[in-house]
Amino acid sequence: MKILRAKCILCDRVDKIEAYSLLAKQLRKKRKLSYLCDECSERISDKTHERKQSNNFNLYEEEQTEDYIR
Repeated sequence: MKILRAKCILCDRVDKIEAYSLLAKQLRKKRKLSYLCDECSERISDKTHERKQSNNFNLYEEEQTEDYIR
């Protein structure tokens, strides 16, 4: 079994991932894709969920334009 080592961008922890997993394939194909360990990912999602529940959360979305090619 081959193993890929990935380093978390927040806590600098190095995790071992199976080389043939979907995450490993995504990290190899798209070099700019950042890896987050499970703990950091869970912490960020919890904090985001808490902010959404408060009234201080604003979601800015891009305007949808309907440009059709003629």
